[in-house]
Amino acid sequence: MIPDDPDELTAAAIARMVGVGRAAVSNWRRRYPEFPRPIGGSPTSPRFSRKEVEAWLLATGKGHQLATAGQTDTGTGHVVSSPNSQEERYDERMRRLSERGITDLSPAELLAKAMASLLPRSTAAEEPVIKDDADAPTVLDPAGSHGTLLMAAADRFGEHVRLAGQESEEVGAAAATMLLRQNPYATPYEIEVGNSLTDNRLRAHRGSAAGVLCQVPADQRKRTGQTIDLPADLRWEFGVPGAKGHELAWVTHSYAYLRPNGVAVIAVSPRTCTESSGRDVRAGLVRSGALREVITLPKGIGPRPNSEVCLWVLQRLPASTDAPTVRMIDLSALSDPAEVPHEFGAWQRLFGNPDPTIIRSVPRPDLLTGDTDLRPSRHLAVRAKASAAELDQVTDRLRDLYSRIGEGLPRFTSPTSPPRRSYVSIGEMERLGALRIRSRETTPRRGDLLLRTLGRPPAVAAGTEADESGVAHVVQVDPARLDSHFLAGFLQADSHSLPVANTLGAISREDLRRCLIPDVGYAEQRRYGDAFRHLQGLQAALAALARISASLIDQTIHGLTTGAVAPDFIPQQKTGNSTEGETSEL
Repeated sequence: MIPDDPDELTAAAIARMVGVGRAAVSNWRRRYPEFPRPIGGSPTSPRFSRKEVEAWLLATGKGHQLATAGQTDTGTGHVVSSPNSQEERYDERMRRLSERGITDLSPAELLAKAMASLLPRSTAAEEPVIKDDADAPTVLDPAGSHGTLLMAAADRFGEHVRLAGQESEEVGAAAATMLLRQNPYATPYEIEVGNSLTDNRLRAHRGSAAGVLCQVPADQRKRTGQTIDLPADLRWEFGVPGAKGHELAWVTHSYAYLRPNGVAVIAVSPRTCTESSGRDVRAGLVRSGALREVITLPKGIGPRPNSEVCLWVLQRLPASTDAPTVRMIDLSALSDPAEVPHEFGAWQRLFGNPDPTIIRSVPRPDLLTGDTDLRPSRHLAVRAKASAAELDQVTDRLRDLYSRIGEGLPRFTSPTSPPRRSYVSIGEMERLGALRIRSRETTPRRGDLLLRTLGRPPAVAAGTEADESGVAHVVQVDPARLDSHFLAGFLQADSHSLPVANTLGAISREDLRRCLIPDVGYAEQRRYGDAFRHLQGLQAALAALARISASLIDQTIHGLTTGAVAPDFIPQQKTGNSTEGETSEL
């Protein structure tokens, strides 16, 4: 937020003024002792003197970046002056990475960011590490994630840690190396090749890693238990994983790397919390105090679509330290994976949440009974029960809404003759001044066309804060010459045939300019635009109803299992608005 005092600037305001990302400003503060010191604010949101900052920018030449900044295809800043300057190339890479918001991340990146944010601040050194310093704190990924987990650690800790990882195949190692080279902090890293369970190239880090991030590799599950001489391995201090205990093997393998007070965050499937063959290992983890938290995440986060993920947080405690409880957290009800905490402070606030349906600290002896079931839902308070009458009221309301939407479904006529259209490219429309393609940094205006990230369809800006989420390009439209909904509808069809070749999951600016739309008059555009707008509104309403309906079904199942609802159907009453067949389908 820009401070009220015009003579003071926050780090974010400095970044906007110069045209760089906030991470670049943070980097300047670390790298340049002469950077102006804060004159107010707080440690987390310091304020600086505008005069001092402007003087420093001019003295270092960085103020010239504002006048010389161009734009890349995805809208990120590109400094065109001094192209051979290593420092400016560094700052440009810093800006590109720091500009990406949480809504721009892929599901795998969201998971990695959430995992890295669970590592404590003590994971990193106070001073930047030296590449060859053997005592520098290391964050390690033993299972390989093509560098995604290590990159999240680099974003979190910068040059204050070393990174080490092992990929099972050469292609994964190459991908990890390429990704980590883009790290603007130049965090030192090493990448080995091979299955670290059977051919551990990172054994030098055993007992010394400050942090471990691990996601069990899906392609190694079947062969893990068959290829390791489990009884002869000293890593299994909590018990020998069974033949089906491939994920527990990775859990204990990850734990073996930790130094005292080191923390490991491991992504496992929910079945690892309950599988009978892993009971002894789970009990060993609980009994020793190594298991600190178990967190159930919502669907849609992680590299595998619609997969369910649990995070196990382990810590190697000193012998004199006791951990009497295990924190159980259930975030499965979150509707958007982006709502999962992705900052250390956000996790700490969540840990202080008193809601017993989301979080509870369970005494260790309570977990050691039976099969040592570690599912958070097993140990949290039951959600408030909805009565049969309340569920019936919601059902009636949904029935009414579905009926109204059904009546609102449009029927279109056939054209009197085959349409004969000529087409014009977006680039030509831009040349004629009917529209202007702007960067993703541009604040959208109501009626602007928004090209979205992650393959989402184009949308027309509504003039709300939601317009600024997940934007790849902003197309400013002349409302006197172009109908935005007409443009969005035809662009959605044409852009689907174009390749996506960037990390934002969006077409490039050049490809956007090559897209074609019908060359028709404004009145004809409005006819199509009205049809597209009506269909998109129906599509959004049906999607919302589908979510509400799924929630109603979940609540009803919950009511049946808890005794709040009896398994007896209420006869449906026929209405004048629906046929018997339509009612039965509802």
